[in-house]
Amino acid sequence: MKAPHTKDSVAVDMRQAGKIAVLQRLRGARIVPIIRTPIGSQAVTVVQWLYDAGFRIFEITMTVPNAIELVRELSSDPALLVGAGTVPDAKTARACINAGARFVVAPWVDGSLAGPCREADVLLMLGAATPSEVRAAIAMGADVVKIFPAASVGGPLYVKSLRSVLPQVPFCPTGGVEPEDLAAYFVAGSDFVGMGGALVDSKRIDAEGRAAHPGGGAPGFRVRRGRSALIDARL
Repeated sequence: MKAPHTKDSVAVDMRQAGKIAVLQRLRGARIVPIIRTPIGSQAVTVVQWLYDAGFRIFEITMTVPNAIELVRELSSDPALLVGAGTVPDAKTARACINAGARFVVAPWVDGSLAGPCREADVLLMLGAATPSEVRAAIAMGADVVKIFPAASVGGPLYVKSLRSVLPQVPFCPTGGVEPEDLAAYFVAGSDFVGMGGALVDSKRIDAEGRAAHPGGGAPGFRVRRGRSALIDARL
């Protein structure tokens, strides 16, 4: 797959963006699509659908086959902000950064990821659920804390409670975030959210990564309604 290129002029080349600019872009977008599919071709299709829907930020998880190559291909477009998710160790983090990732994500606290990110001025997002884990993530170099699994630990009300005792920490709730809950997450104090299955229905993608798309419309999207909810929540 060739990286999709936009015809619009590019104000910022995200390939060279430092972590401060990346954080600003994430906060402005408010939604980070997380690409996690069992087959590489499906990931390519999902990225294209989301791109067609207007998304320009993608987190490619390392559970996707040939994930680093997909990061490399997408990062060739200066308009796209591409990150690497579920990064297991420092070696993989470096490989992702060398491929063009401008943010690195792990759903746990792992201080070994801080070095490669710091060296390249790449944003690091570490996962946590409790106040102690949030503090540990920040102490180990996280620029953003991924509240995971957000829905399971209490959703927006839980984020609100965390925000009351950790007012300065950037939060990205992820895991079970649904379109209808977006406004509540932002009111609770989330800087942005991560969404995967709520954006695209993986059951409508076949083994070749093509849509079954019964009924027409945007293939594979769970919705026209859901997409409207996403747009409304950004305003």
